[in-house]
Amino acid sequence: MSERQTADQWFAEYGESHQNRINKTIHWLCVPTIFYCVLGLIWSIPVGGALVTAMPWFNWTQPVALAVLFFYLRLSMPLAVGMFLFMGLCYGLIEWQHAAGCPVPVWKSSLALFVAAWIGQFIGHKIEGKKPSFFHDAVFLLIGPAWLMHFVYRRLGWRY
Repeated sequence: MSERQTADQWFAEYGESHQNRINKTIHWLCVPTIFYCVLGLIWSIPVGGALVTAMPWFNWTQPVALAVLFFYLRLSMPLAVGMFLFMGLCYGLIEWQHAAGCPVPVWKSSLALFVAAWIGQFIGHKIEGKKPSFFHDAVFLLIGPAWLMHFVYRRLGWRY
């Protein structure tokens, strides 16, 4: 398919390897966890030098989240809004974890959860009997979270 697929085209292609009920359930747990962990790992990249002096509020999740948001905007404005809110929730939880003085640094907990969630994903695909979609196209790493969001929207009766 072309690079400019519609959200429905992406979701249909993604859904082909996500038919099994157990695999879907695993994805509902693991995809948001992986998304959160990736943000946590990026958040943990140190900001230094003149950048931290000029913009003490800056961290690397901000430009990455902006780029991801632009991808979702190309798919659908409502999906972009939902994903923006989810990214904001993730970012807030990361900031809370850091500010609360948790004994485990954000990068360590993110890395541990990231590995555990990917193990879960691969178990789900083993049960499904199909390879993960991102083996075909890395864009599916961004489609997975939006695919779940579109189910939330459908459940609420909203158009995406």
